[in-house]
Amino acid sequence: MTTLKPESARRAPSYGEGRAALLAAVVRVVADQGLRKLTYRAVAKEAGVAHGLVAHHFGTRDVLLEAALQFSLENSVTSISTRPGSGDLEAVFAGLVAMVENNPADQAFQYELILESRRRPELRPYVEAIYQAYIDGLQLELECAGINPDPALSHLIYAAADGLVFHQITIGRPELTERSLKHLRALLQQNKS
Repeated sequence: MTTLKPESARRAPSYGEGRAALLAAVVRVVADQGLRKLTYRAVAKEAGVAHGLVAHHFGTRDVLLEAALQFSLENSVTSISTRPGSGDLEAVFAGLVAMVENNPADQAFQYELILESRRRPELRPYVEAIYQAYIDGLQLELECAGINPDPALSHLIYAAADGLVFHQITIGRPELTERSLKHLRALLQQNKS
């Protein structure tokens, strides 16, 4: 997991990068401290700005959370394939290990949201959005590869990759994740028509 930078190491965002910097700060706060610690003040401190700026950009905590989820998904759904739409099964999840290593906060943020939704049903739509974004992206890649899976196969493949990501951000061992993904791609090759 990521750790908060010392206050002296943070810099205030430049003009034009404020919204993205705030969203990245939301992701880091939730990844490091949990969803229950998400406040305008915590985000502002992490981003190096005044807390009124967070309220100005997003209005409510729900809007802030939804925008941060969209931001996080945009950073991570692209890891489904290094060659989107190519039909190349070797490209499926080929960038996953590096994405997790380079930016574990996005995944930790999403897992925090998923776990908190067990206690707070109002978060369920966000969780469904997480799963659907990944499954839709995966479904498209499989179809391009000539695999016409039923939704259960896409769900199974996603769940396997998701479990590997969870393992990697909690235990580490990216080399094991990579080897496991190689086996997953071999299984997909067997389903190619």
